[in-house]
Amino acid sequence: MGFQTVNPATGEFVKEFPLQSDEEVFAALDTADRLYREDWKFRPVAERARIVARAAEILREKHDEYRDLLTLEMGKVTRFGDFEVDLVADILDYYAQHGEKFLAEQELPDEPGAKLITEPIGVILAIEPWNFPFYQLVRVAASQLVAGNVVLMKHAESVPQCALAFARLFEEAGAPEGAYTNLFCSIDQIGMLIDDFRVRGVTLTGSERAGTSVGERAGRNLKKAVLELGGSDPALILPGARLDQAVEQVVMGRTYNSGQGCVNIKRVIVVGKERGEQMLAALKDAFAAITVGDPTDAETQVGPLASERALDGLLRQIEEAKEAGGTVVTGGNRVDRPGFYLEPTIITDVTEDNPLYHEEAFGPVLSFYVVDSEEEAIQLANATRFGLGSYVFDADVEHAQQVAARLEAGMVFINSCFADSPSRPFGGVKNSGFGRELAELGIGEFLNRKMVKITQ
Repeated sequence: MGFQTVNPATGEFVKEFPLQSDEEVFAALDTADRLYREDWKFRPVAERARIVARAAEILREKHDEYRDLLTLEMGKVTRFGDFEVDLVADILDYYAQHGEKFLAEQELPDEPGAKLITEPIGVILAIEPWNFPFYQLVRVAASQLVAGNVVLMKHAESVPQCALAFARLFEEAGAPEGAYTNLFCSIDQIGMLIDDFRVRGVTLTGSERAGTSVGERAGRNLKKAVLELGGSDPALILPGARLDQAVEQVVMGRTYNSGQGCVNIKRVIVVGKERGEQMLAALKDAFAAITVGDPTDAETQVGPLASERALDGLLRQIEEAKEAGGTVVTGGNRVDRPGFYLEPTIITDVTEDNPLYHEEAFGPVLSFYVVDSEEEAIQLANATRFGLGSYVFDADVEHAQQVAARLEAGMVFINSCFADSPSRPFGGVKNSGFGRELAELGIGEFLNRKMVKITQ
């Protein structure tokens, strides 16, 4: 089966794109490698940055066209599509504006005559998911193109038109053939590309299973890998937290993008029985009031899940959680309408022997816990193999920072849900992967920091 567009809001098949042959895939690698070695890496940073900046201009000019593709292929609510397109343009501009500074050579102050020269390393293979069809791509493409690397991009099978549209951005911006290449290829072909010596780095955003496979193969080939994997992000509601603020942020943090985000809030942990009861009652009312429906409707807060497979998987997780003693406080059912819709769901009584205690729920399903002490909250927050994002709510910001320092996570947000920025590094620890995207750290993942020592 090739790459397919199926409208999640209706369940209707739209269009199919065939897989490329081995010959086509490796012809693309030939072109990318030749461009890198003969042209792209030798261009001044400012010239590469101009192309990336022009891509941002084109994206803004065609904003609605790109936004509507997000809604068509993965069911993104229109106003959230607006946010994604704007953010992607900002990331393109960020690296275009800051690339020269990030890549400038550096003197080593304690080593007279020694300096670090920053150089690209070659072809970077990226494997990206469907949940943010442009944002996931730009986190790799903007930084690496400015750095002087070239990118082969394998996008998710369910968003082929988004994949093609993003590739057109760079073509229309003046990037030469091979600088950014979209691939409609198979898992087996991805493995062959990783094995090819000309591919010098691999980056993946996806599941633990995919990360394990890609990381193992990259390791066998002695190649740098960046893995951005899943999360089971906890929100700690400390005794001093404002409950009204915490409820508002948790609702947004759990249901944004229909709950389909690695760094969405997945678990709420409230300190104190009485406050736990208050928080649960408020969240139950808030979840029940959420408008689920047509993603193009201005009143809609939660749209469809991206696929029937995603919906079926969540329904199965909910049933397994119930069978293991979990209590569905609200939601838990498929919405009775065409498309792939799930009621926003809250589940309590999730014990350590419940599958949901250990899993990531990739949709609008929230696990709710109450503990007696802050120490228990921290232990529960860390009692997961994941370590992507964490959230702390407390009016005492200094104390919240002390708690944040004890959380095993790559990112901690205090008194807010997740909000992305080009200048803020993204990444996790433990089984949430390794490496960083965005900010200066993101451009540095696939660079050769060459030391040059001059002796007179």
